[in-house]
Amino acid sequence: MSTPYPFTAIVGQDDLRLGLLLNAVSPAVGGVLVRGEKGTAKSTAVRALAALVPEVSVVPGCRFSCDPVSPDPACPDGPHAEAAGVSRAARTVELPVGASEDRLVGALDIERALSEGVKAFEPGLLADAHRGILYVDEVNLLHDHLVDLLLDAAAMGASYVEREGVSVRHAARFLLVGTMNPEEGELRPQLLDRFGLTVEVAASRDTDERVEVVRRRLAYDDDPEGFAARWAGEESALRERIAAARALLPRVVLGDGVLRQIAATCAAFEVDGMRADIVMARTATALAAWAGREEVTADDVRQAALLALPHRRRRNPFDAPGLDEDKLDQTLDEAGPQENNDGDDQPDPDPDGGGDDDGGGGGGGGVPPQADGDRTPPRGESGDTPSQAPEGSPDAPGRSTGAEQQPVASAEPFRTKMLSVPGLGEGAAGRRSRARTEHGRTTGARRPQGALTKLHLAATVQAAAPHQRARGRSGRGLVVRRDDLRQATREGREGNLVLFVVDASGSMAARQRMSAVKGAVLSLLLDAYQRRDKVGLVTFRGKEAEVALPPTSSVDAAASRLESLPTGGRTPLAAGLLKAHDVLRVERLRDPSRRPLLVVVTDGRATGGPEPVALAGRAGRLHRSEGTASVVVDCESGYVRLGLAGELARELGGTAVTLDELRADSIAGLVKDVTAAGRAA
Repeated sequence: MSTPYPFTAIVGQDDLRLGLLLNAVSPAVGGVLVRGEKGTAKSTAVRALAALVPEVSVVPGCRFSCDPVSPDPACPDGPHAEAAGVSRAARTVELPVGASEDRLVGALDIERALSEGVKAFEPGLLADAHRGILYVDEVNLLHDHLVDLLLDAAAMGASYVEREGVSVRHAARFLLVGTMNPEEGELRPQLLDRFGLTVEVAASRDTDERVEVVRRRLAYDDDPEGFAARWAGEESALRERIAAARALLPRVVLGDGVLRQIAATCAAFEVDGMRADIVMARTATALAAWAGREEVTADDVRQAALLALPHRRRRNPFDAPGLDEDKLDQTLDEAGPQENNDGDDQPDPDPDGGGDDDGGGGGGGGVPPQADGDRTPPRGESGDTPSQAPEGSPDAPGRSTGAEQQPVASAEPFRTKMLSVPGLGEGAAGRRSRARTEHGRTTGARRPQGALTKLHLAATVQAAAPHQRARGRSGRGLVVRRDDLRQATREGREGNLVLFVVDASGSMAARQRMSAVKGAVLSLLLDAYQRRDKVGLVTFRGKEAEVALPPTSSVDAAASRLESLPTGGRTPLAAGLLKAHDVLRVERLRDPSRRPLLVVVTDGRATGGPEPVALAGRAGRLHRSEGTASVVVDCESGYVRLGLAGELARELGGTAVTLDELRADSIAGLVKDVTAAGRAA
């Protein structure tokens, strides 16, 4: 086994280390979600923590790591006779992104359960992680149903496996750590809330610190054992401090005044539910124990808020997590005691116990760096809202089709009608189009191909029934053999690749119209986020088209590119469609099971070059010939309408909807299903 990188040798990343150590002191805090760019020691810190967690005593031979002092009465390997326990290191179990449900929660031998009535259970990763650490790298890429199972087990301290009336339960208490790169997509707010703490990490911009990171890493790679030996003293001291804090934790007093500050803080920041209050209380208690104190202070509450609240304040996927520290200080002052605090008992936020901390605790999860800029929609240069001059007036910014216009703010997003790809797919789990999935309503049965995962009980009984006499059945039990087993086929929803092709030409440059167009695309992006789609963005104006954003799971990145989208110039519609064709061709090779949905946002005009309208029509028929499902969002406005967007939709073999019809609350019609390219009208 390779020697892990020492936890105490990690340079900087105070918030990351503190969040992990607080969970090591008090697993009841609820785990930590580590958000940050690639190459910031997220995985290194998590794996290094395992060496610091105290050993656990387990029942010999128990696959579920039962504590010999208080074994789980429902343990599938029980009941356990009284016996001396054996000590071993706490496990660190890693959950791969591509893991199956059976690998996570365990699997039942359905054949033995039906024929013998025996609960033959093969434990999963949740059982392996009991009383240890469960680490999920790239948790934002994990399938939603796996994340739900994972967080339910973390919240209840137990895992349940239910299959056709056969039930198995076992204890599953672990320190949950998830890491993610926000550029690759966000977690849903409901799932973010289930993590106790969150920390933001970023690479240091300090030259000396970066030099030290490289120096230590190279030394470790050259001689892992020797490097670890040089840090053995610091590791031992930190291990002893964790054990001491765990022993002190039950004696820490959480006074009524501190509880009032916690409640006032959660109310002031308008977090949903009561989980934030509970997590803050547990975190503040762990902070006091970590500092060696038996009483929680206002400074503990402040640090707990910076770790427990930022990710709970998001209202939509385009809100950056963060906390207004001035407002936090004001709330704590107003809710705290009136007398002055002399500040003698200050918490020690330094994970290594050093005395050179600047008192800020590394920010503790405050407002993170904004790599993609402020998410607030841009306003006019003077700070006013963009001009609302009529399109036809001389002052309208869209009058000139040659000059580039500054980006305009998007209109308020709205709930859109669901656009779906026709037919039955087999892509990644999502919430948009019909697909064969592991989860959903049962539609039939088939012979299993590989391991049986979802038993179709009626079909299995029907297959076994004719052979009971030949198999010598004598008792009440059904004689079932492997050939009789039937796999349930299920239908659910899949996520698609939604590729936006946005007209940014001069014909769209009127501020009022472009603001509405951006609002519509932003609304569709929100819908794509909720339905777990990948998105891409192609824009066209002037003489060419460009891929503003290659297909990605980060809807947030698409929204950022949309806000900064300039307009002006001619309308190379054909170039936009051909660029989209190139993007989809590459994506079909990369992920052939994910079906695309082409969303063209335009008024249908085409200018520039010889026969631009005919060329756009041929580009549209190219998409149609390859079976690409498409929808054209018609942005044409005014009293006189040319209907060019509708003509484009017919060339694409898709559907045209106006901006008004796109709204879910529109009375123009029910849900618009995209017409499959090539299907007969």
